[in-house]
Amino acid sequence: MSNEKGRLQQEIYPEEKRLSQRFAIPGATVSYKKKRLIFRKNDFDEEFCPLINLSRGGMRFASREKLKTGTKLFTQLSIPGERSTLTLSGEVRWVSTGTSQAFPYQLGVQFNPYGKNKGQNYPGNLVKIIALENKFTEPDQARPEASDEYQIEDS
Repeated sequence: MSNEKGRLQQEIYPEEKRLSQRFAIPGATVSYKKKRLIFRKNDFDEEFCPLINLSRGGMRFASREKLKTGTKLFTQLSIPGERSTLTLSGEVRWVSTGTSQAFPYQLGVQFNPYGKNKGQNYPGNLVKIIALENKFTEPDQARPEASDEYQIEDS
């Protein structure tokens, strides 16, 4: 099966290691807070960070703060023209130096699985991300039909 997945990845995006396509949403921003014991709604550590790109499995955004890999985050994604925000939980997987003085770091966040269990992301968010992918992906970059790697867990 591992061989089959590797072959499938090469067919979908030969230059990528992932099945999900990354796409940009002009003007979208990310607000985040680190998961900690005391949790206050809308008590963000940083707000209005520029979103660089998004995929079904994670996002890349610019940040003023350099976070450690493994940091667990609650993120709120604001998209121009959308009435509601997307709230997703995830973990910082990598940090790099950015190109902006205002936002000197870039963070890569991998989303938690989608499902109904504690710690998982609401499955409707995956549906919303797929709709955004269809809206903001260039027609010549459209994702080929393939089995979806993101399954919603039931139990």
